[in-house]
Amino acid sequence: MSMLKLAENSRPTLQASDIARLRQAIRGDLVLPDDPGYDLARKVWNGMVDKRPAVVIFCAESHDVVTAVSFAKSQNLLVAVRGGGHNVAGSSVCDGGVVIDVSRMKRIEVDPIRRIARAEAGLNLGEFDAATQAHGLATTMGVNADTGIAGLTLGGGFGKLGRKHGLSCDNLIAVEIVTADGRLLKANAAENADLFWGIRGGGGNFGIVTAFEYKLHPVGPLLIAGSVLHRYDHAREAMRFYRTFSSKAPDELSLDAALVTAPSGERFFSISACYIGPLGEGEQIVQPLREYGTPVEDQIAAVSYTQIQSAGDSIFPRGRRYYWKAQFMREITDQAIDTLLAAYATAPSESLLVLQQVGGAISRIPIAETPYANRDALYDCFPISIWDNPADDEAHIRWARDLWDAMRPFSTGGVYANNLGEEGTDRVLAAYGENYPRLAALKNKYDPTNFFRLNQNIRPTI
Repeated sequence: MSMLKLAENSRPTLQASDIARLRQAIRGDLVLPDDPGYDLARKVWNGMVDKRPAVVIFCAESHDVVTAVSFAKSQNLLVAVRGGGHNVAGSSVCDGGVVIDVSRMKRIEVDPIRRIARAEAGLNLGEFDAATQAHGLATTMGVNADTGIAGLTLGGGFGKLGRKHGLSCDNLIAVEIVTADGRLLKANAAENADLFWGIRGGGGNFGIVTAFEYKLHPVGPLLIAGSVLHRYDHAREAMRFYRTFSSKAPDELSLDAALVTAPSGERFFSISACYIGPLGEGEQIVQPLREYGTPVEDQIAAVSYTQIQSAGDSIFPRGRRYYWKAQFMREITDQAIDTLLAAYATAPSESLLVLQQVGGAISRIPIAETPYANRDALYDCFPISIWDNPADDEAHIRWARDLWDAMRPFSTGGVYANNLGEEGTDRVLAAYGENYPRLAALKNKYDPTNFFRLNQNIRPTI
């Protein structure tokens, strides 16, 4: 009898004996389709994703991950790897395969003397930040507290500290990783150095990272941060101001912007600032932002770093429906501003147009240093559709795609790997640029069968 048989409803059903052996071999938990917790276990952040795996393996330690990989290979099953589950395309869950879930692996050790943190892959950035801020330290992490540190770091890792301290992957010292052949390896600059290069931006293509070691920096606990809000009829001039002000910003200052819609339906242009440095300095640096124009709201103040890091949580709760499509820009021309304003005028309610500032220290690291290739970009531009009713899927997705198409003439052609959905090989190439051949060679070495393929996939060439 085959190790994997199909039930009458064509849902893959694993043999009881195989499941019993797997259950005995791991410290973590298994969830099967008939278990009471199955529907919760298969959910991810994006409510659009509705996939039904054959088994979810909640790992408790690295040995569980090794066992899970071996099990999936022996059963010839598709594998999805889940930490925070924040990928917009839902690649951390699959139909009919195995979800290897590391979200319960949450141990973290902070060495405040050496300024190093060793963090297991199940931590989200809110948990990581809380642990490091207990010592007045931090490293670059994302902008939503329940984002998993694993997926964020493996794809690069934007965050408020990036212009001062580089991407999350730029602050990585070492990892512990389970490869496709079931080995548990350590990778750093001296040991398995080629693999270490590949995971710093190359995504989940080369294995399942179970633990990360990061270098930390003194940050906070209070920083000058917040946003100013301008009326939509002043947005054109305010966007020009943002272009000028952000182009002259020091590395310590991170400036993002967004076209937003209030619950009332009124549209605004928002500029968000975060200064990584002394409060007095920060107040002086952001003063021109507060004095420009006639903002209808000014929320810039001294706030805790952990509060800054969770500020967007209410906008992006789990379970709503999300779609976006992103591209990099080097400048914001007047024509680009006009295009953005015209396109956002037809945006569905609650949808956003985001300009996320990069550059600074990120741009000064050589392209070949890590797989992350778009270091010359200054802004990440992406429309974000947010809604609840499945009947509205087509309209929301179409709006985001149309805006993305309209902005293509102003794009570098590059894209941030962590913002990719299911967009095909050409867009993966756009994320990695000249680094792609080296990544493909690594894929040939560490995953020649493309066992890890539910990701921003780098296909083997052998």
